[in-house]
Amino acid sequence: MTRQWALAGAAATLIMAAGSGQAFAADAKRATFGRLTDGQTVEAVTLSNHKGTSATVITYGASLQALMTPDRNGKAADIALGYSDLKTYVSTPQYFGATVGRFANRIAAGKYSIDGKTYAAPVNNGVNSLHGGTKGFDKVNWTVVKVQDGDAASVEMTYVSPDGDMGYPGQMTVHAIYSLNENNELTIRYTATTTKPTIVNITNHAYWNLAGEGGSRSINEHTLTLLADAYLPTDAGAIPTGEIRKVDGTVFDFRKPTAIGARVRDAADPQIVFGRGYDHNWVASRTRTAAPRLMAVVEDAVSGRKLELLSDQPGIQFYSGNFLDGTSSGKSGHIYREGDAFVLEPQIFPDTPNQPDFGSAILRPGETYSNTLIYRFSTQ
Repeated sequence: MTRQWALAGAAATLIMAAGSGQAFAADAKRATFGRLTDGQTVEAVTLSNHKGTSATVITYGASLQALMTPDRNGKAADIALGYSDLKTYVSTPQYFGATVGRFANRIAAGKYSIDGKTYAAPVNNGVNSLHGGTKGFDKVNWTVVKVQDGDAASVEMTYVSPDGDMGYPGQMTVHAIYSLNENNELTIRYTATTTKPTIVNITNHAYWNLAGEGGSRSINEHTLTLLADAYLPTDAGAIPTGEIRKVDGTVFDFRKPTAIGARVRDAADPQIVFGRGYDHNWVASRTRTAAPRLMAVVEDAVSGRKLELLSDQPGIQFYSGNFLDGTSSGKSGHIYREGDAFVLEPQIFPDTPNQPDFGSAILRPGETYSNTLIYRFSTQ
């Protein structure tokens, strides 16, 4: 899809706003990213605005493959980890930028009950099920529904998960809409419906390094603010114990800007030992909110880049890249290692289906699940 200028027949995409100068339209370009062994075409859609920010989304895993944005001096860099080719996404899966579900995060032993009936998802993380099982939403090819330019360039994708997929009941129809506006806000909105009672928890697993994914600096000097006064302690398998623990006086207190690396190796805290760093869910609220609100802020003093994350979900998983082990080489050729990226995933609490005090993860026919994420980029 080509950039549209205010010429004859396309005046609606570039207008002069009275008294306020020019207003530009963001645009979307569609291309082929590769083909799977079964012949399916994987597409890439690049959303661009006139602030120098662009987001590339691929249909494999409905994944954010790249995010280019300028630093305080106007120099752009790709700040999202990922691969340059489809073959590596398939052969070396790391959830880079992926849509994860049906149930993001962990389910203890992969088992849960709905209306008295027990179900099981494949175990793929020790004795637990992670991110939907062995073939979750991150490992399937989604279908493009619509690509459009405008005040916000966007791409809508869909995937139909059949009844019994990875052990989950009900046929689930999922939509993912990525949009980028002129305010440097990348919004991802997930919705899902089902034909039978099932469980659902869908989020995005983007890995970020505000210095650039090319490995010039780790994320340890990035400062993080998490607007949450409690977190969920886990057992050694990263399953929440059920306790909601206050962050006061702990290494989990990020209510004021704190360097990610300041306490990430605090072996005195058994929770840090369990996760080899941070891999925990913070409690932003006890229930989903009516509208997205600010949940986290990350800043890199050297580049001046700032990321603000808004969502309507009750929890936010913060992961400090502890298991990046040098087995993956990214788009720039840099080998991704521990501390090269962080992940922030708005979601309901992990293992909610087995934790009555966490609320409900059940989606029933006639209901619509949704999760809205807004990534706001700026410099200072």
